[in-house]
Amino acid sequence: MMGGSAAGAEPGTALDQIPVDRLKRVGPKMLERLARLQITSVQDLLFHLPLRYQDRTRLRALDGLTAGEEVLIEGVVRDAQIAMGRRRSLKVWIGDDSGGALLLRFFYFSRAQSESLKPGRRLRCFGEVRQGPQSLEMVHPEVQQHFDADAVAVGEALTPIYPSTEGLQQISWRALTDQALRLLDDHPEGLTDWVPEPVVGPLRLPPLADALRTVHRPPPDAPVQALTERTHPAFLRLAFEEMLAHQLALRRMRGRRRGLRAPALDAGGGLRERFLSALAFTLTAAQRRVVDEIAADLARPVPTMRLLQGDVGSGKTVVGALAALQAVEAGFQVALMAPTELLAEQHLRSLRGWLEPLGVEVLWLSGRHKGAERAEIVAAIGAGRVQIVVGTHALFQDDVRFAALGLAIIDEQHRFGVHQRIRLRDKGERNGETPHQLIMTATPIPRSLAMAVYADLDLSVIDSLPPGRRPITTAAVPDARRDEVIARVRDACACGRQAYWVCTLVEESDALQAQAAEDTARDLAAHLGDLRIGLVHGRIKPAEREPVMAAFAAGELDLLVATTVIEVGVDVPNASLMIVENPERLGLAQLHQLRGRVGRGTLDSYCLLLYRAPLTAAARERLNILRTEHSGFAIADADLRMRGAGEVLGTRQAGVAQFRLADPLRDQSLVAAAQQAADRILEQWPEHVAPLVRRWLAGREDYGRA
Repeated sequence: MMGGSAAGAEPGTALDQIPVDRLKRVGPKMLERLARLQITSVQDLLFHLPLRYQDRTRLRALDGLTAGEEVLIEGVVRDAQIAMGRRRSLKVWIGDDSGGALLLRFFYFSRAQSESLKPGRRLRCFGEVRQGPQSLEMVHPEVQQHFDADAVAVGEALTPIYPSTEGLQQISWRALTDQALRLLDDHPEGLTDWVPEPVVGPLRLPPLADALRTVHRPPPDAPVQALTERTHPAFLRLAFEEMLAHQLALRRMRGRRRGLRAPALDAGGGLRERFLSALAFTLTAAQRRVVDEIAADLARPVPTMRLLQGDVGSGKTVVGALAALQAVEAGFQVALMAPTELLAEQHLRSLRGWLEPLGVEVLWLSGRHKGAERAEIVAAIGAGRVQIVVGTHALFQDDVRFAALGLAIIDEQHRFGVHQRIRLRDKGERNGETPHQLIMTATPIPRSLAMAVYADLDLSVIDSLPPGRRPITTAAVPDARRDEVIARVRDACACGRQAYWVCTLVEESDALQAQAAEDTARDLAAHLGDLRIGLVHGRIKPAEREPVMAAFAAGELDLLVATTVIEVGVDVPNASLMIVENPERLGLAQLHQLRGRVGRGTLDSYCLLLYRAPLTAAARERLNILRTEHSGFAIADADLRMRGAGEVLGTRQAGVAQFRLADPLRDQSLVAAAQQAADRILEQWPEHVAPLVRRWLAGREDYGRA
């Protein structure tokens, strides 16, 4: 049934058993979009919680606006025209009875939209007020053209803003959650509170259903700051339950891991000694410490599950090579999996250069291998004729079989799905033994956070860079100086260097991000006609994207215009200049990762942060930190302090507790209570464990197996 009425639910039906296509206006397309976010039931909708709130409870007069505010305004269109400047835009001037005026600016608009915004039309708009070149303005506000102009009550609650996916607008989220809340009111017995009263009572937190109602539809008199900072009791009630669900899942994971066996990779070490003596450099003290930690792990007959963190350029690959040699010496195979062909090829070049002189064969398997060539590679892996295999997603295809996989090394693991990592690991199961896993990432997680959320995943950190690395000079430049920045790109490329231009546009649609990158590439091509310019973004298929990135790596392109898809996996020593547009939209850790694409060689390198004025105080602080700080771990600590654990852990980490709402830093007072509650529930109410884990980790509870 699709597009039906939510009112048809039978009394007593559990909300997790009512599919979302029982709600009004949920057809096949919306069902598919909701499924992307793992929302299949009405309960899933209730636990899809707002990211933040907007205050739309009162209209603001145009003569009292200040830059930086998010406000609801109403006015009459005085003039509208399409401006054909550096960037084509639709400019609409509105005024109200206060005598004030405001410019609405649209860079992406349809013909129908421009024709509808005619002089005399009354509009109600919501958006952020900015200081434009000549006046205050709103860029891409939400516009309402049909409304009751005489209505006194503009809004009954603070407006929630939900995490979304392409094709689902906020108005749709509000309509869906309205229906889910009505079902909750009509059938309160449909939502089971799996946290027993003796456990939650002493915490003096509201009942589960009340907490959900408050979080989704806060009343106008609710304390805005407490809601925004998620310290309101309603948020704390939900955060506690989420932490409890994670603690229960981690305890189940530990129980499973205790029952597994792995081959003890405890060979003598002669091959590793030959490798180290042939290196053109000496390992740093941090690298030596981490190598010893990993070696001790691999020598034990229990599966290693270790995360290796290291800042950009800290030398993780050589540490991975030593771990691989330990497995080879013990008579086992090694698989090294990377998320892109470009990154996998970089590992292949490094490992072949280091290991083939030692008689260790390194083979390459990617999606490009077809027919007889692929069959020959797969046969060599299955027969054990090759010791180390480097590849992409192709490594866990059904026809790939390992003779004796002892170690799986996964680089930039958050780029893979959990099930993909499990499939690679399962290929090595033999005689009841499971291969060891070493996971590498250049995304630093602060120690304070790692201790709280990595459970029994062992953590190794390379916390220093090799000597001789030059810091990247970082400067924040206002968009008004864009022409100077373009000239800087021209000069750098004229000297034989290469450059990146990164476009960031945080919108509800991936299509708008792609359009912004395409517009920027056209604009730069018009100014830099003599340069060879490439373009990559998330809506270009990987098979088409990889050749462009490979051409840039080979020096066949001067300038690469991209979205944040280049955050990892690009190593071009000749690239010495990076421009990041709208850096105020990104977190510190992501900006640091992007910046790390330059400074990979011996050249003096520069990163220019091309921001739009005016900056908020938080954005200004972020850019200042990036300008003065070069350590990824110091930046991660600052990011954690400014944005909280939930944002810092925004990417899917292997073996990491992925929180939707809880923040282990902010909610430290709840961590111990959740741990104690987990022990008590396991002992007294074990039947509550599975429903709690399913409610909060649906589709993600296997992360502990990866």
